[in-house]
Amino acid sequence: MNKKRYEQINETLYEEVLANGLKVYILPKKDFHKTYGLFSTNYGSIDNVFGYKGESLKTVPDGIAHFLEHKLFEKEDGDIFQKFGEQGASANAFTSFTRTSYLFSATDQVKENLLTLLDFVQEPYFTPETVEKEKGIIGQEIQMYQDDPVWRQFFGILNNLYPKHPLHIDIAGTVESIDQITADDLYTCYETFYHPSNMTLFIVGDVNPEEVLEWIQVNQAGKKFSETKEIIREFPVETAAEIIPFSAIQMPVNRPKAVLGIRGFQEQLPSNAKDQLIFRTGINLLLEMLLGNTSHNYLQLYQSGVIDDTFGFEFSFDRGFHFADFSTDTNEPDRFTESIQKILLNFRDDSEVNEKNFTLLKKKMLGKYFQSLNSLEYIANQFTQDLFGDYTLFDLPQLIQEMTLADCLIAGEQFIQNKAFSRFYLEPLKKEV
Repeated sequence: MNKKRYEQINETLYEEVLANGLKVYILPKKDFHKTYGLFSTNYGSIDNVFGYKGESLKTVPDGIAHFLEHKLFEKEDGDIFQKFGEQGASANAFTSFTRTSYLFSATDQVKENLLTLLDFVQEPYFTPETVEKEKGIIGQEIQMYQDDPVWRQFFGILNNLYPKHPLHIDIAGTVESIDQITADDLYTCYETFYHPSNMTLFIVGDVNPEEVLEWIQVNQAGKKFSETKEIIREFPVETAAEIIPFSAIQMPVNRPKAVLGIRGFQEQLPSNAKDQLIFRTGINLLLEMLLGNTSHNYLQLYQSGVIDDTFGFEFSFDRGFHFADFSTDTNEPDRFTESIQKILLNFRDDSEVNEKNFTLLKKKMLGKYFQSLNSLEYIANQFTQDLFGDYTLFDLPQLIQEMTLADCLIAGEQFIQNKAFSRFYLEPLKKEV
């Protein structure tokens, strides 16, 4: 088992790749009462056209990754949540655009809960009857989100930025798409993406790494898996010309909601993993300098009534895509989006972008980082995103300290382009005259 010491954060990470390809990471946290286990596959809602290298590609219905996540909890002999509960653990799962993760947290019976996690994820049980039953349950979930203004706002801007890419489709799919899902479809996706070589297991808590690894090795050695094959995913090629500049819908809301989005282009990203991590960190620092709640720009927009306490922004960076969105409730949506776009496009000349602010924000970012290491959930979720090759969550402090203002400016030049913007408004229903 490989051991890597991170002196700056006083952590030691143990890692092993098993014979079946499963990547195992164990992070001992002495004096923590809780142990947290996360079993994650590199498979999410956007992975709908796929196959093995040298073979023909398959297309499956939207929402199938999320559907599969739901179905894995249901077994012939009952519900897995009940078993975790009997063992004193809480369990959960979530599907994102690019990952599906299953997890437990427990204060004791760690071995039993860890083996339960491995076994239920690695023993699928899908029948036509149970699949049909699930369609109604997930269909109701989809309808519920359709009535959520914040959800509609988020996917509204994604639809503008990525009109041909599956990123703009709700992670749960649509009522129509999930109706097409069959048990055979679920097994096809499962056999492709739930192979151990496409998965990561992360254990964090007051555990003995050698002992935990032995539990995992014995468990995995008792199971048979198909040979490892290279997975191919296919996505539509998109250009800036296909971005929808503006769209709006009406919903029963009291005030208009406006969001400005900016799409990044993959071909303009740095090629190596470390530089991509610098890019992501640089954009986060740049946006905080320009529009963080202590910036002059923020205070000016707030005092003039263009934004209120609902204002927020986020930069999302994931496998195959990156974008930023800026949103608020406002009676002046045009003024809001025009103001934000102008601030972003003129970032090089903005007085907020200076060495003093940059240094302060780096310290603030590092403070948040060290505080977050007290959350086992945060550590496991962030680490298993696995986006930057050999660079992990634990390499961030040194990278942040080494970053310069020039790194932020270079990242801004790569990301902020006039052709990449889009606006989406959610307007109150018009009153009938």
